[in-house]
Amino acid sequence: MLTYYLFIKPLSLLPLRVSYLLSDLLYFVLYYVLRYRRKVVFTNLRNSFPEKSAEEIEAIARKFYQHFCDLSMEAIHNFSISKEELVARCRLRNPELLEQFYRQGKSIIIASGHYNNWEMAALAFDLQASHQGVGIYKPLRNAFLDGKLRQSRAKYGLELVPKDKTKAFFLENSHRLTAPMLATDQSPSKSINVYWARFLNQDTAVLFGTEKYAREFNYPVVYGHIYKMRRGYYEMVFEIVEDKPSEAPHGAITEKHTKVLEKDIQEAPQYWLWTHKRWKRKRPLEPATASGGQQPTTEP
Repeated sequence: MLTYYLFIKPLSLLPLRVSYLLSDLLYFVLYYVLRYRRKVVFTNLRNSFPEKSAEEIEAIARKFYQHFCDLSMEAIHNFSISKEELVARCRLRNPELLEQFYRQGKSIIIASGHYNNWEMAALAFDLQASHQGVGIYKPLRNAFLDGKLRQSRAKYGLELVPKDKTKAFFLENSHRLTAPMLATDQSPSKSINVYWARFLNQDTAVLFGTEKYAREFNYPVVYGHIYKMRRGYYEMVFEIVEDKPSEAPHGAITEKHTKVLEKDIQEAPQYWLWTHKRWKRKRPLEPATASGGQQPTTEP
């Protein structure tokens, strides 16, 4: 509680141009002094880009930490950001792509990753799209901060659903025109019952929830690219992954949205969340099944 009222709320009231001065200082402390998660970041980068030199890897890492610190300041600023500033800082470039499904009376699933400012994009969605945006999130252990974060995220219309209530949400809201947003790049809690794909040169356990719910409810899947235009300004661009999910072969949707994210990362790697231990799950050694050893997960 004290952390929120003494630090987070006052910092959120600062103009971002001032917050970025703090971001520059934070970058120096995290990268050079505390060396925050540098082992994880450099290991992830080397494994993902084996063709790059040590100098290239270090350059990407420095840019990532600078962006990561900006994200921290922007996340704090979101607690007090106005509607006008939010729309100016994060625009939906082609909402008409979503609108066609809305006019057809279809809900959609928006697949995305922890790339650029995903929090700001989710917050800005309902101000610029017809579907009801739905954020699937993992509650914080601190009940007070969790409540403040939920309040901040929902202030402009975004609905929030705890991760363990995802299935119930789909079952209970099929009559509404919604756009659940599912992060596709989280590490599954188990290394069994997942879909295994090649992602950034590594065998990667991918959550099957996006494909599972899309096929079960026949919701078109749209990928939400998030591009950084300049410091503090983003655009979200939508791309259809699958508009007839009930007819798609097993694994096709998961393969496609994984490749779309991979391409974004390869083009501008500094904007992905490299501090995340994405590859802590290893592919089982048992013989592959008829489906190639790839199984759907029960996780959202």
